[in-house]
Amino acid sequence: MRKVSTLGLDDKIENKAEEVKGKVKQGVGKVTGDPELEAEGKGDQAAGNLKQAGEKVKDAVKGVIKK
Repeated sequence: MRKVSTLGLDDKIENKAEEVKGKVKQGVGKVTGDPELEAEGKGDQAAGNLKQAGEKVKDAVKGVIKK
């Protein structure tokens, strides 16, 4: 059985939540005509996506090291 690191999983969940929060903010900003909130939502999405990419790199490095 493969052991899963809960720290990595917690980070992945947190990063995805940040991305989803950004999508919601962006949508609310569009609907309400609030460009500042829309921009903040885009920023949250970008931050979440960047963090997720970092997690994927870490996973790839771990995979290479274990081989």
